[in-house]
Amino acid sequence: MPARRRSARPIYVEARIRAPMDVLWELTQNPESHERWDARFTRIRYAEDVGDTSDGRGVVRFRYWLGLPGGPALTGTGVTTAERHRPDGSRISALRFAAGGGLSPLQEGSGYWRYTPVGSPTDESVLFATGYDYRGWRFPGGAWLDRWFVRPFVGWLTAWSFDCLRLWAEHGVPPERSRRRAVGEVAIRLGCSAVIGALAYTVTDGRAGVIAGAGCAVLVLLLSLLAPPSALTPAARRCARRPDRTRPARPPRLLDTLETP
Repeated sequence: MPARRRSARPIYVEARIRAPMDVLWELTQNPESHERWDARFTRIRYAEDVGDTSDGRGVVRFRYWLGLPGGPALTGTGVTTAERHRPDGSRISALRFAAGGGLSPLQEGSGYWRYTPVGSPTDESVLFATGYDYRGWRFPGGAWLDRWFVRPFVGWLTAWSFDCLRLWAEHGVPPERSRRRAVGEVAIRLGCSAVIGALAYTVTDGRAGVIAGAGCAVLVLLLSLLAPPSALTPAARRCARRPDRTRPARPPRLLDTLETP
């Protein structure tokens, strides 16, 4: 993984997904499926046809985009490879990437996905984990912004995306529907906060009413954040953000076979 100029913890996320290994492999290794559940990307395209990956694959180049359809986007390139058959039954894929411009908060980095079977013959489950690190903005203050804002948000977004994937693999909930549910729940929470705030404002006069209304709205919003989301709405809180002590998050040797694009 790239060297860091400061003590920043690499991002790590894991989720237990109750689905067959082959199903999870297809949803994550097919770029058209990957871009649907992973909110970190808008579009992912391989530079060449991967073909049959029954025995893993060689090094494949890809491009990625993050932005609104038809609008400006952050872009980058990368290389990826995978091992589908390992002695312990696990699978691994690894990648290195580089941004296409200085605006991207993730300038250059590397990471991996590890698929570990943890279920039984009657209950197939996979521990799907990722670990990755990157170099952020290089301008003055960029490291501070990365440590306190960008890196926590990217970690949260990765965990949220993993739970979106879990809902798709386990319950057949398309990522597009998951996003609509998430937006709807946020709208409901904001709406309830606004209504309570407005009611508090109407029963109090003048400046005190403004303070009471704003205070009640913020309090209700904070309390609503403690309420768990629907079982069919993605939630980052369902994913572990640190590895178990019995499973140290070491980058796989496969990563050493890749060069920075």
